[in-house]
Amino acid sequence: MANDLLYQIALTLIPNIGSVQAKTLLAHFGDAESVFKASRKKLEAIEQIGSVRAGSIKTFEDFATAEKEIEFITRYKIHPLFITDKNYPQRLLNCFDAPVLLYYRGNTPLNTSRVVSIIGTRSCTDYGKQFTEKFVADLREQQVLVVSGLAFGIDAIAHKAAVQNNLPTVGVLAHGLDCIYPPKHRNLAKDMLQNGGLLTEFRQDAKPDKHNFPRRNRIVAGMADATIVIETAIKGGSMITAELARNYNRDVFALPGRITDSKSDGCNYLIKHNHAVLLTDAKQLMETLGWQQKKVSPKTQQSLFNDLSKDEALIVEILRQKEHTHVDELFLKSGLSSSSVAAAMLNLELQAVITSLPGKIIRLN
Repeated sequence: MANDLLYQIALTLIPNIGSVQAKTLLAHFGDAESVFKASRKKLEAIEQIGSVRAGSIKTFEDFATAEKEIEFITRYKIHPLFITDKNYPQRLLNCFDAPVLLYYRGNTPLNTSRVVSIIGTRSCTDYGKQFTEKFVADLREQQVLVVSGLAFGIDAIAHKAAVQNNLPTVGVLAHGLDCIYPPKHRNLAKDMLQNGGLLTEFRQDAKPDKHNFPRRNRIVAGMADATIVIETAIKGGSMITAELARNYNRDVFALPGRITDSKSDGCNYLIKHNHAVLLTDAKQLMETLGWQQKKVSPKTQQSLFNDLSKDEALIVEILRQKEHTHVDELFLKSGLSSSSVAAAMLNLELQAVITSLPGKIIRLN
């Protein structure tokens, strides 16, 4: 395992090899170690790799940095999540530029059935603060995982509200786990570790440099079912995150504000141009995402299962293996045609046996 991790970390250190190229290499060779042991000729033949990147791989020697990272991971009980790990945020797998390796310090599963990202301006108004606090409190019944970026303003308010309401909350960082930025949020971060955690793609010693934040934002957008924008100017990180969420086919919601309030300009823009759904409260969010459907009692569920067709029963059996499953995985594991899977899913949803979630995720009720 340690040897696997050494090569996995090393893969993220190779010059000219980003997340997209790394995943291409993994798809071709199967694991990180095999990438390093492949011949230059085989590497050069892969699309998107070529001679320059192949040269970067074959001349790479900085395994000492990877070993140092393993020592840090071991000392602070950090969970390295490689892209093939079952605990890796599965929703990110549908994002073309998802990181191949994440570092997680926490105790909350990242693949719970309901995840929202809450983002917004660092200099929010009382309107934004009060809405965020009530909105998060109203998510308590559904035990939604709240994700944000641990920044000043809306991010911190969302995290604090989650802690106060005993909701799991994860902060995605734009730096390594050897520090907390901003420093004023150290105590908040400690509280989050009790029911949630801290997640980053950056190794120790990585500073919160300006160019790291857009990379952080894509994780915030990609690991959630929906992104909630609460107060933002027309330009800024929240607008970037909202657009990333749209590009990942995630639902985006925005809190409307007065047209004279500059801190609502971004939200109003998203709503006006149909880039976000106008958000009024948590109930509306849950209704839109299908999170308020009545649970099927075991007795009723058993009765429904007895009446299932062969294809429907196969789909249900696959869904029983995981809390939620991507549609593509149903196609792969069932061996059925796309039309057969689609027909079976439609009948199952009409019978309230399954629920379709954003991002083509299916959950057994």
